[in-house]
Parts: sequence; C-alpha cells; structure tokens
Amino acid sequence: MTKTLNMQAAKTNLSKLVQEALAGEEIIIANRGVPAVRLVPYEKPRKRELGFVPGNGDIPSSFFEPLPEEELQLWGL
Repeated sequence: MTKTLNMQAAKTNLSKLVQEALAGEEIIIANRGVPAVRLVPYEKPRKRELGFVPGNGDIPSSFFEPLPEEELQLWGL
C-alpha cells in the first residue's frame, strides 16, 4: 500500500515513516500536494567488478608501455 503525505506531516512523523518504509510500505512525500520523493530503505551497494577487462581481469604489462611515435602523432601529441 502507498502512503502519500505532505512535507509538514512527514517532518512530524519521520521516525514512524522510516519504520513503515523498513517494513515494506511505500511512502511518498509531497511538496504542496505534488509528489516529490519516495522514502525507501537503504541498500548497501554491491561490489562492482571490472567489466571492460577481458578474461580474468589481468592487465598485460604491454598496456602500460608508452605508445609508438606514430600513434602519438595521430593523437596530436
């Protein structure tokens, strides 16, 4: 069930609203009658994996070697 309330009511009942959101209820806080934000439980960010490195994530040492002169010229360096 969704509960919508204005800013002043949310300020007055914040602790209660947090408990309700943690229990799974959807809480919408409106500003002058216009829905503005949704109160939701915090989720700890998941550990991100490098997705641009093929294979097991080992970067070859050649990756860190300077670019050839021809390549640098193409980049205007």
